[in-house]
Amino acid sequence: MKYLFSLMVFLGLMSCTTSQVSKYSKIEYEVGPCFGFCPIFKITIDSGRNAVLEAEHYNFSQGEGKSDLDKPREGTFKSVISKEDYQKLTTLTDAADVKTLKDSYIDKRIMDASKSNLRVFFSDGTKKDIALSAGEKPEKLVALYTFINELKKNQKWEKVK
Repeated sequence: MKYLFSLMVFLGLMSCTTSQVSKYSKIEYEVGPCFGFCPIFKITIDSGRNAVLEAEHYNFSQGEGKSDLDKPREGTFKSVISKEDYQKLTTLTDAADVKTLKDSYIDKRIMDASKSNLRVFFSDGTKKDIALSAGEKPEKLVALYTFINELKKNQKWEKVK
């Protein structure tokens, strides 16, 4: 009887820990410059919901002129993403089925748009890197990186440097 009880406790504990393990170890989204005042940044979110925002230019300020790029970068910021937002992030990543997507969605005919990269690191050690720019992309991929952009705007970021 005590063996049965021990087995039930062990299985109960295992089910609790496995339900909290994310299939993603880290998600990164990096956006480069355009021929205008597009935000330039990199955001990294790990499976512990820790986020780092490396803000270069035009994230917290509006562009004024070409000399803006000569100004110091805006800084490095950190935050902890809420459980709800992290759940939505993983749900959108699941829905996009990133492993099956092409490696590049860059339209070479559109020269003035910023180029970005979405990198999804899986808990099994694999990684998917997707290059993006203006042009046609799967709707669920657009929903994913749009949500990441929203996280950049709606979190309480603490400047660390």
